[in-house]
Amino acid sequence: MALIFERIQTEGIAVLSYLIGDDSDGVAAVFDPTWDVDKYVDLARQKSVTITHIFETHIHADLVSGARELCARAGSAKIFLSEEGGASYGFVHETIRDGDRFEIGKTLVTVRHTPGHTPEHVSFLLADRSHPETPWGVLTGDSLFVNSAGRPDLLGEGESKKLAEQLFHTLQDFYKALPDGVLLYPAHGAGSPCGADIGDRLESSIGYERRHNAFLQFEHVPSFTEYALGTAPPVPHYYPLMKQVNARGPEILGSLPRVPGLPPKAFRQAAQDGAGVVVDTRSMLGFGGGHIEGALNIGGSPMLSIWAGWLLDPEEPILLVLDADTKLEEVVKLFLRTGYTRFAGYLVGGMKAWDNAGFQLEHVRQMTVHEVQDAGDALQVVDVRAPDEWKGGHVPGARHMFLPELREKASELDRLRPTAIYCDSGYRASIGTSILQQEGFTKVCNIPGSWQAWTKAGFPVEGREP
Repeated sequence: MALIFERIQTEGIAVLSYLIGDDSDGVAAVFDPTWDVDKYVDLARQKSVTITHIFETHIHADLVSGARELCARAGSAKIFLSEEGGASYGFVHETIRDGDRFEIGKTLVTVRHTPGHTPEHVSFLLADRSHPETPWGVLTGDSLFVNSAGRPDLLGEGESKKLAEQLFHTLQDFYKALPDGVLLYPAHGAGSPCGADIGDRLESSIGYERRHNAFLQFEHVPSFTEYALGTAPPVPHYYPLMKQVNARGPEILGSLPRVPGLPPKAFRQAAQDGAGVVVDTRSMLGFGGGHIEGALNIGGSPMLSIWAGWLLDPEEPILLVLDADTKLEEVVKLFLRTGYTRFAGYLVGGMKAWDNAGFQLEHVRQMTVHEVQDAGDALQVVDVRAPDEWKGGHVPGARHMFLPELREKASELDRLRPTAIYCDSGYRASIGTSILQQEGFTKVCNIPGSWQAWTKAGFPVEGREP
Protein backbone atom coordinates (compact mmCIF):
# COMPACT_ATOMS: atom_id res chain seq x y z
CA MET A 1 0.00 0.00 0.00
CA ALA A 2 1.62 3.25 -1.11
CA LEU A 3 1.39 6.74 -2.50
CA ILE A 4 0.01 6.95 -6.03
CA PHE A 5 1.59 9.71 -8.09
CA GLU A 6 0.77 9.72 -11.79
CA ARG A 7 1.58 12.38 -14.39
CA ILE A 8 -0.78 12.42 -17.39
CA GLN A 9 0.69 14.07 -20.47
CA THR A 10 -1.59 15.49 -23.14
CA GLU A 11 0.51 16.02 -26.25
CA GLY A 12 -0.04 18.86 -28.68
CA ILE A 13 -1.24 21.33 -26.06
CA ALA A 14 1.63 20.05 -23.88
CA VAL A 15 -0.48 19.80 -20.72
CA LEU A 16 0.71 17.89 -17.66
CA SER A 17 -2.06 16.83 -15.27
CA TYR A 18 -1.56 14.84 -12.08
CA LEU A 19 -3.41 12.16 -10.16
CA ILE A 20 -2.30 11.84 -6.55
CA GLY A 21 -3.84 9.20 -4.34
CA ASP A 22 -3.44 6.62 -1.63
CA ASP A 23 -4.47 3.05 -2.34
CA SER A 24 -4.74 2.23 1.36
CA ASP A 25 -7.49 4.86 1.78
CA GLY A 26 -8.83 4.40 -1.75
CA VAL A 27 -8.91 8.14 -2.53
CA ALA A 28 -7.30 10.38 -5.14
CA ALA A 29 -7.15 13.98 -6.34
CA VAL A 30 -6.72 15.19 -9.92
CA PHE A 31 -4.96 18.47 -10.71
CA ASP A 32 -5.59 20.52 -13.88
CA PRO A 33 -7.57 17.97 -15.93
CA THR A 34 -8.20 18.41 -19.65
CA TRP A 35 -11.65 17.88 -21.18
CA ASP A 36 -11.06 14.27 -22.31
CA VAL A 37 -11.49 12.86 -18.81
CA ASP A 38 -11.69 9.15 -19.62
CA LYS A 39 -7.96 8.89 -19.00
CA TYR A 40 -8.36 10.03 -15.37
CA VAL A 41 -11.39 7.84 -14.71
CA ASP A 42 -9.64 4.81 -16.23
CA LEU A 43 -6.43 5.48 -14.30
CA ALA A 44 -8.29 5.80 -11.00
CA ARG A 45 -10.02 2.50 -11.72
CA GLN A 46 -6.69 0.82 -12.50
CA LYS A 47 -5.27 2.08 -9.21
CA SER A 48 -8.38 1.12 -7.21
CA VAL A 49 -9.05 4.65 -5.97
CA THR A 50 -11.97 7.06 -6.09
CA ILE A 51 -11.47 10.63 -7.30
CA THR A 52 -12.69 12.83 -4.45
CA HIS A 53 -10.94 16.15 -5.18
CA ILE A 54 -10.44 18.08 -8.42
CA PHE A 55 -8.07 21.04 -8.17
CA GLU A 56 -7.28 23.79 -10.68
CA THR A 57 -4.18 25.96 -10.36
CA HIS A 58 -5.83 28.85 -12.26
CA ILE A 59 -8.33 29.78 -14.96
CA HIS A 60 -6.75 28.20 -18.01
CA ALA A 61 -6.35 30.04 -21.30
CA ASP A 62 -4.93 27.27 -23.48
CA LEU A 63 -7.51 24.49 -23.14
CA VAL A 64 -11.03 23.63 -22.10
CA SER A 65 -10.89 22.68 -18.42
CA GLY A 66 -12.03 19.16 -17.64
CA ALA A 67 -12.96 19.91 -14.03
CA ARG A 68 -16.75 20.00 -14.56
CA GLU A 69 -16.72 17.05 -16.95
CA LEU A 70 -14.64 14.97 -14.54
CA CYS A 71 -16.82 15.97 -11.58
CA ALA A 72 -19.90 14.77 -13.45
CA ARG A 73 -18.19 11.52 -14.43
CA ALA A 74 -16.62 10.76 -11.06
CA GLY A 75 -19.81 11.43 -9.13
CA SER A 76 -18.14 11.62 -5.72
CA ALA A 77 -15.76 14.52 -6.40
CA LYS A 78 -15.82 18.23 -5.63
CA ILE A 79 -14.09 21.01 -7.58
CA PHE A 80 -11.68 23.28 -5.68
CA LEU A 81 -10.81 26.66 -7.20
CA SER A 82 -8.88 29.74 -6.14
CA GLU A 83 -10.74 33.02 -5.69
CA GLU A 84 -7.54 34.87 -4.80
CA GLY A 85 -7.11 38.11 -6.73
CA GLY A 86 -10.88 38.49 -7.10
CA ALA A 87 -11.50 35.54 -9.43
CA SER A 88 -15.10 34.41 -9.85
CA TYR A 89 -16.79 31.47 -11.56
CA GLY A 90 -20.18 30.66 -12.98
CA PHE A 91 -20.52 27.13 -11.58
CA VAL A 92 -20.54 25.26 -8.29
CA HIS A 93 -17.17 24.84 -6.61
CA GLU A 94 -15.38 24.94 -3.27
CA THR A 95 -13.17 27.99 -2.65
CA ILE A 96 -9.50 27.53 -1.75
CA ARG A 97 -7.13 30.17 -0.41
CA ASP A 98 -3.49 30.49 0.52
CA GLY A 99 -2.62 28.18 3.42
CA ASP A 100 -5.55 25.77 3.02
CA ARG A 101 -4.60 22.14 3.61
CA PHE A 102 -6.04 18.88 2.34
CA GLU A 103 -5.20 15.31 3.23
CA ILE A 104 -5.23 12.88 0.32
CA GLY A 105 -4.48 9.71 2.19
CA LYS A 106 -1.01 10.17 3.69
CA THR A 107 -0.18 13.12 1.42
CA LEU A 108 -0.68 16.64 2.74
CA VAL A 109 -1.54 19.18 0.02
CA THR A 110 -1.02 22.84 0.97
CA VAL A 111 -2.39 25.67 -1.18
CA ARG A 112 -0.02 28.56 -1.87
CA HIS A 113 -1.05 31.72 -3.71
CA THR A 114 1.47 32.21 -6.53
CA PRO A 115 0.17 35.07 -8.72
CA GLY A 116 1.85 36.44 -11.82
CA HIS A 117 0.70 34.23 -14.66
CA THR A 118 -2.81 35.09 -13.49
CA PRO A 119 -4.01 36.95 -10.37
CA GLU A 120 -5.74 33.89 -8.85
CA HIS A 121 -2.98 31.38 -9.59
CA VAL A 122 -2.13 28.89 -6.83
CA SER A 123 0.45 26.13 -6.48
CA PHE A 124 0.26 23.03 -4.31
CA LEU A 125 2.98 21.96 -1.91
CA LEU A 126 3.17 18.20 -1.36
CA ALA A 127 4.38 16.71 1.91
CA ASP A 128 4.12 13.56 3.95
CA ARG A 129 1.31 13.93 6.47
CA SER A 130 3.78 12.92 9.21
CA HIS A 131 6.27 15.64 8.14
CA PRO A 132 4.15 18.63 7.09
CA GLU A 133 7.06 21.05 7.51
CA THR A 134 9.18 19.25 4.87
CA PRO A 135 7.64 19.35 1.40
CA TRP A 136 8.98 16.89 -1.14
CA GLY A 137 7.28 18.35 -4.19
CA VAL A 138 5.33 21.26 -5.59
CA LEU A 139 2.74 21.35 -8.37
CA THR A 140 3.63 24.67 -9.94
CA GLY A 141 0.82 25.03 -12.47
CA ASP A 142 1.79 27.78 -14.91
CA SER A 143 3.89 29.82 -12.51
CA LEU A 144 7.25 28.02 -12.80
CA PHE A 145 8.25 25.66 -15.61
CA VAL A 146 11.36 23.68 -16.38
CA ASN A 147 13.76 26.32 -17.74
CA SER A 148 11.00 28.95 -17.88
CA ALA A 149 8.10 30.64 -16.10
CA GLY A 150 4.50 31.51 -16.86
CA ARG A 151 3.88 34.44 -19.16
CA PRO A 152 2.38 37.50 -17.40
CA ASP A 153 0.77 39.13 -20.45
CA LEU A 154 -2.47 37.21 -20.98
CA LEU A 155 -4.80 39.77 -19.39
CA GLY A 156 -3.81 42.56 -21.75
CA GLU A 157 -1.24 45.32 -21.83
CA GLY A 158 -2.82 47.19 -18.93
CA GLU A 159 -2.24 44.29 -16.51
CA SER A 160 1.05 42.91 -17.83
CA LYS A 161 3.49 44.96 -15.74
CA LYS A 162 1.49 44.40 -12.57
CA LEU A 163 1.39 40.64 -13.17
CA ALA A 164 5.09 40.59 -14.06
CA GLU A 165 5.87 42.20 -10.71
CA GLN A 166 3.69 39.63 -8.94
CA LEU A 167 5.44 36.84 -10.83
CA PHE A 168 8.83 38.23 -9.80
CA HIS A 169 7.84 38.07 -6.12
CA THR A 170 6.29 34.61 -6.55
CA LEU A 171 9.58 33.32 -7.93
CA GLN A 172 11.80 35.18 -5.47
CA ASP A 173 9.78 34.95 -2.27
CA PHE A 174 8.14 31.56 -2.64
CA TYR A 175 10.02 29.28 -5.01
CA LYS A 176 13.56 30.40 -4.22
CA ALA A 177 12.78 30.01 -0.52
CA LEU A 178 12.08 26.28 -0.98
CA PRO A 179 14.84 23.73 -0.31
CA ASP A 180 16.88 22.59 -3.33
CA GLY A 181 15.60 19.03 -3.03
CA VAL A 182 11.92 19.90 -3.58
CA LEU A 183 10.76 18.40 -6.88
CA LEU A 184 9.01 20.66 -9.37
CA TYR A 185 5.98 19.35 -11.29
CA PRO A 186 4.70 21.94 -13.81
CA ALA A 187 1.41 21.97 -15.71
CA HIS A 188 3.09 22.30 -19.12
CA GLY A 189 5.99 20.84 -21.04
CA ALA A 190 7.87 21.97 -24.12
CA GLY A 191 5.68 23.29 -26.92
CA SER A 192 3.14 25.14 -24.82
CA PRO A 193 2.68 28.85 -25.65
CA CYS A 194 2.06 29.51 -21.94
CA GLY A 195 5.78 30.10 -21.41
CA ALA A 196 8.92 30.94 -23.33
CA ASP A 197 11.24 28.07 -24.31
CA ILE A 198 9.92 25.56 -21.78
CA GLY A 199 12.48 22.78 -21.26
CA ASP A 200 12.13 19.28 -22.67
CA ARG A 201 12.19 17.55 -19.27
CA LEU A 202 8.82 17.00 -17.63
CA GLU A 203 10.03 17.68 -14.09
CA SER A 204 12.93 19.28 -12.29
CA SER A 205 14.04 20.36 -8.83
CA ILE A 206 14.11 23.71 -7.14
CA GLY A 207 17.90 23.45 -6.84
CA TYR A 208 18.38 22.87 -10.55
CA GLU A 209 16.05 25.67 -11.56
CA ARG A 210 17.63 28.03 -9.03
CA ARG A 211 20.95 27.60 -10.83
CA HIS A 212 19.87 27.33 -14.46
CA ASN A 213 16.44 28.92 -15.00
CA ALA A 214 16.91 32.42 -16.48
CA PHE A 215 13.71 33.66 -14.81
CA LEU A 216 15.24 33.02 -11.37
CA GLN A 217 18.41 35.02 -12.01
CA PHE A 218 16.97 38.54 -11.73
CA GLU A 219 17.31 40.68 -8.62
CA HIS A 220 15.13 43.63 -9.60
CA VAL A 221 11.58 43.98 -10.92
CA PRO A 222 12.31 46.25 -13.94
CA SER A 223 14.88 43.96 -15.54
CA PHE A 224 12.74 40.90 -14.81
CA THR A 225 9.66 42.58 -16.32
CA GLU A 226 11.55 43.51 -19.48
CA TYR A 227 12.77 39.93 -19.86
CA ALA A 228 9.45 38.26 -19.05
CA LEU A 229 7.48 40.41 -21.47
CA GLY A 230 10.18 40.47 -24.12
CA THR A 231 10.58 36.70 -24.36
CA ALA A 232 6.89 35.77 -24.32
CA PRO A 233 5.76 34.05 -27.53
CA PRO A 234 2.81 35.43 -29.54
CA VAL A 235 -0.53 35.14 -27.72
CA PRO A 236 -2.78 32.60 -29.50
CA HIS A 237 -6.06 34.12 -30.67
CA TYR A 238 -8.16 31.60 -28.77
CA TYR A 239 -6.64 32.27 -25.32
CA PRO A 240 -9.05 35.05 -24.27
CA LEU A 241 -12.02 32.92 -25.34
CA MET A 242 -10.77 29.91 -23.36
CA LYS A 243 -10.46 32.03 -20.23
CA GLN A 244 -14.08 33.16 -20.61
CA VAL A 245 -15.28 29.60 -21.19
CA ASN A 246 -13.41 28.23 -18.18
CA ALA A 247 -14.52 31.01 -15.83
CA ARG A 248 -18.12 30.67 -16.92
CA GLY A 249 -17.95 26.87 -16.79
CA PRO A 250 -17.50 24.61 -19.83
CA GLU A 251 -20.55 22.73 -20.98
CA ILE A 252 -20.77 19.18 -19.61
CA LEU A 253 -21.00 17.03 -22.73
CA GLY A 254 -21.10 13.56 -21.20
CA SER A 255 -19.90 12.05 -24.46
CA LEU A 256 -18.36 13.03 -27.76
CA PRO A 257 -20.50 15.28 -29.96
CA ARG A 258 -22.47 13.58 -32.71
CA VAL A 259 -20.78 13.89 -36.11
CA PRO A 260 -23.04 12.69 -38.94
CA GLY A 261 -21.46 10.66 -41.70
CA LEU A 262 -22.02 12.24 -45.13
CA PRO A 263 -21.46 10.32 -48.39
CA PRO A 264 -19.50 12.27 -51.05
CA LYS A 265 -22.48 13.85 -52.80
CA ALA A 266 -24.03 15.06 -49.53
CA PHE A 267 -20.63 16.24 -48.26
CA ARG A 268 -20.02 18.24 -51.45
CA GLN A 269 -23.47 19.80 -51.17
CA ALA A 270 -22.89 20.72 -47.52
CA ALA A 271 -19.59 22.39 -48.43
CA GLN A 272 -21.17 24.29 -51.33
CA ASP A 273 -24.05 25.42 -49.11
CA GLY A 274 -21.66 26.79 -46.50
CA ALA A 275 -22.80 24.33 -43.83
CA GLY A 276 -19.30 24.39 -42.35
CA VAL A 277 -15.60 24.94 -43.00
CA VAL A 278 -13.91 21.93 -44.62
CA VAL A 279 -10.95 20.79 -42.52
CA ASP A 280 -8.78 18.07 -44.04
CA THR A 281 -6.95 16.29 -41.22
CA ARG A 282 -4.77 14.09 -43.43
CA SER A 283 -0.99 14.39 -43.62
CA MET A 284 0.67 17.02 -45.78
CA LEU A 285 1.53 14.46 -48.47
CA GLY A 286 -2.00 13.09 -48.59
CA PHE A 287 -3.42 16.60 -48.76
CA GLY A 288 -0.94 17.63 -51.42
CA GLY A 289 -1.78 14.62 -53.56
CA GLY A 290 -5.40 15.65 -53.85
CA HIS A 291 -7.95 17.50 -51.74
CA ILE A 292 -11.32 19.20 -51.87
CA GLU A 293 -11.30 22.75 -53.20
CA GLY A 294 -11.18 25.29 -50.39
CA ALA A 295 -10.22 22.80 -47.67
CA LEU A 296 -7.98 23.87 -44.81
CA ASN A 297 -5.30 21.30 -44.00
CA ILE A 298 -4.75 20.84 -40.26
CA GLY A 299 -3.14 17.42 -39.86
CA GLY A 300 -4.67 15.09 -37.29
CA SER A 301 -1.66 15.01 -34.97
CA PRO A 302 -1.89 16.31 -31.38
CA MET A 303 -0.82 19.73 -32.72
CA LEU A 304 -4.27 20.04 -34.29
CA SER A 305 -5.69 21.34 -30.99
CA ILE A 306 -3.46 24.42 -30.99
CA TRP A 307 -3.77 25.22 -34.69
CA ALA A 308 -7.53 24.79 -34.70
CA GLY A 309 -7.55 27.30 -31.85
CA TRP A 310 -5.43 29.74 -33.81
CA LEU A 311 -7.29 29.48 -37.11
CA LEU A 312 -10.93 28.42 -36.68
CA ASP A 313 -14.06 30.15 -35.39
CA PRO A 314 -15.59 27.91 -32.66
CA GLU A 315 -19.05 29.07 -33.74
CA GLU A 316 -18.61 27.79 -37.30
CA PRO A 317 -19.40 24.07 -37.78
CA ILE A 318 -16.65 21.80 -39.13
CA LEU A 319 -16.85 19.42 -42.08
CA LEU A 320 -14.18 16.77 -41.51
CA VAL A 321 -12.02 14.89 -43.98
CA LEU A 322 -10.20 12.03 -42.25
CA ASP A 323 -7.36 9.62 -43.02
CA ALA A 324 -9.83 6.86 -42.21
CA ASP A 325 -13.35 6.73 -40.77
CA THR A 326 -11.92 4.93 -37.73
CA LYS A 327 -9.98 8.13 -36.84
CA LEU A 328 -13.17 10.11 -36.16
CA GLU A 329 -13.23 9.79 -32.37
CA GLU A 330 -9.52 10.53 -32.03
CA VAL A 331 -9.73 13.66 -34.19
CA VAL A 332 -12.89 14.97 -32.49
CA LYS A 333 -11.14 14.74 -29.12
CA LEU A 334 -8.31 16.90 -30.47
CA PHE A 335 -10.82 19.58 -31.48
CA LEU A 336 -12.62 19.42 -28.14
CA ARG A 337 -9.46 20.22 -26.18
CA THR A 338 -9.58 23.81 -27.42
CA GLY A 339 -13.34 24.24 -27.47
CA TYR A 340 -14.62 22.98 -30.83
CA THR A 341 -17.87 21.08 -30.37
CA ARG A 342 -19.83 21.86 -33.54
CA PHE A 343 -19.48 19.41 -36.44
CA ALA A 344 -21.55 19.44 -39.62
CA GLY A 345 -20.36 15.97 -40.63
CA TYR A 346 -17.48 13.89 -41.93
CA LEU A 347 -16.78 12.51 -45.41
CA VAL A 348 -17.75 8.83 -45.28
CA GLY A 349 -15.07 6.74 -46.96
CA GLY A 350 -12.66 9.66 -47.07
CA MET A 351 -10.94 10.90 -50.21
CA LYS A 352 -11.07 7.45 -51.82
CA ALA A 353 -14.86 7.71 -51.87
CA TRP A 354 -14.59 11.29 -53.18
CA ASP A 355 -12.26 10.12 -55.97
CA ASN A 356 -14.57 7.24 -56.86
CA ALA A 357 -17.48 9.67 -57.11
CA GLY A 358 -15.60 11.50 -59.86
CA PHE A 359 -15.47 14.84 -58.07
CA GLN A 360 -12.82 17.50 -58.70
CA LEU A 361 -9.53 17.69 -56.80
CA GLU A 362 -7.02 20.39 -56.03
CA HIS A 363 -3.32 19.65 -55.53
CA VAL A 364 -0.31 21.13 -53.76
CA ARG A 365 3.09 20.47 -55.27
CA GLN A 366 5.66 19.19 -52.78
CA MET A 367 9.12 20.68 -53.35
CA THR A 368 12.30 19.29 -51.86
CA VAL A 369 14.78 21.68 -50.28
CA HIS A 370 17.14 20.83 -53.14
CA GLU A 371 14.57 22.07 -55.67
CA VAL A 372 14.06 25.23 -53.62
CA GLN A 373 17.81 25.87 -53.55
CA ASP A 374 18.10 25.32 -57.31
CA ALA A 375 15.14 27.62 -58.05
CA GLY A 376 16.84 30.63 -56.46
CA ASP A 377 15.15 33.99 -57.03
CA ALA A 378 12.55 32.48 -59.37
CA LEU A 379 10.72 31.29 -56.25
CA GLN A 380 8.92 33.37 -53.63
CA VAL A 381 9.79 31.68 -50.33
CA VAL A 382 7.64 32.26 -47.23
CA ASP A 383 8.63 31.30 -43.68
CA VAL A 384 5.55 30.76 -41.46
CA ARG A 385 7.39 29.88 -38.25
CA ALA A 386 7.08 31.84 -35.00
CA PRO A 387 9.16 35.02 -34.58
CA ASP A 388 11.73 33.40 -32.28
CA GLU A 389 12.27 30.59 -34.79
CA TRP A 390 12.79 33.14 -37.57
CA LYS A 391 15.37 34.97 -35.46
CA GLY A 392 17.28 31.71 -35.08
CA GLY A 393 18.01 31.72 -38.80
CA HIS A 394 16.08 31.38 -42.04
CA VAL A 395 16.34 30.55 -45.72
CA PRO A 396 18.17 33.39 -47.55
CA GLY A 397 15.71 35.75 -49.22
CA ALA A 398 12.66 34.31 -47.48
CA ARG A 399 9.73 36.48 -46.34
CA HIS A 400 8.58 36.00 -42.74
CA MET A 401 4.82 35.73 -42.20
CA PHE A 402 3.85 34.02 -38.94
CA LEU A 403 1.23 31.42 -39.82
CA PRO A 404 -1.72 32.98 -37.89
CA GLU A 405 -1.01 36.26 -39.74
CA LEU A 406 -0.60 34.71 -43.20
CA ARG A 407 -4.14 35.32 -44.41
CA GLU A 408 -4.15 39.02 -43.55
CA LYS A 409 -0.65 39.52 -45.03
CA ALA A 410 -1.25 37.47 -48.19
CA SER A 411 -1.88 40.66 -50.18
CA GLU A 412 1.80 41.56 -49.69
CA LEU A 413 2.82 38.56 -51.82
CA ASP A 414 2.90 38.30 -55.62
CA ARG A 415 0.00 35.97 -56.53
CA LEU A 416 1.41 35.30 -60.00
CA ARG A 417 4.82 34.20 -58.78
CA PRO A 418 5.54 30.56 -57.78
CA THR A 419 5.47 30.47 -53.97
CA ALA A 420 6.97 27.89 -51.60
CA ILE A 421 6.16 27.75 -47.89
CA TYR A 422 8.25 26.24 -45.11
CA CYS A 423 8.10 25.87 -41.33
CA ASP A 424 10.16 23.56 -39.13
CA SER A 425 9.05 20.20 -40.54
CA GLY A 426 6.27 20.90 -43.07
CA TYR A 427 3.16 20.54 -40.87
CA ARG A 428 2.50 24.28 -40.50
CA ALA A 429 3.70 24.94 -44.04
CA SER A 430 0.96 22.67 -45.37
CA ILE A 431 -1.60 24.66 -43.37
CA GLY A 432 -0.11 27.75 -44.99
CA THR A 433 -0.45 26.38 -48.52
CA SER A 434 -4.13 25.65 -47.91
CA ILE A 435 -4.66 29.20 -46.64
CA LEU A 436 -3.01 30.72 -49.70
CA GLN A 437 -5.06 28.48 -51.99
CA GLN A 438 -8.19 29.79 -50.27
CA GLU A 439 -6.85 33.29 -51.00
CA GLY A 440 -6.54 32.55 -54.71
CA PHE A 441 -2.88 31.55 -55.06
CA THR A 442 -2.56 28.92 -57.81
CA LYS A 443 1.22 28.36 -57.83
CA VAL A 444 1.84 27.52 -54.18
CA CYS A 445 4.09 24.67 -53.01
CA ASN A 446 4.84 22.98 -49.69
CA ILE A 447 8.35 22.06 -48.55
CA PRO A 448 8.29 18.71 -46.68
CA GLY A 449 11.02 18.55 -44.06
CA SER A 450 11.20 22.36 -44.30
CA TRP A 451 13.79 24.01 -42.03
CA GLN A 452 15.01 20.71 -40.62
CA ALA A 453 15.69 19.39 -44.11
CA TRP A 454 17.26 22.69 -45.23
CA THR A 455 19.79 22.78 -42.41
CA LYS A 456 20.59 19.07 -42.58
CA ALA A 457 21.27 19.46 -46.29
CA GLY A 458 23.89 22.05 -45.37
CA PHE A 459 22.34 24.93 -47.32
CA PRO A 460 23.12 28.57 -46.46
CA VAL A 461 21.39 30.22 -43.48
CA GLU A 462 20.63 33.91 -43.17
CA GLY A 463 19.92 36.13 -40.17
CA ARG A 464 20.93 33.80 -37.36
CA GLU A 465 21.18 35.89 -34.20
CA PRO A 466 23.88 35.09 -31.60
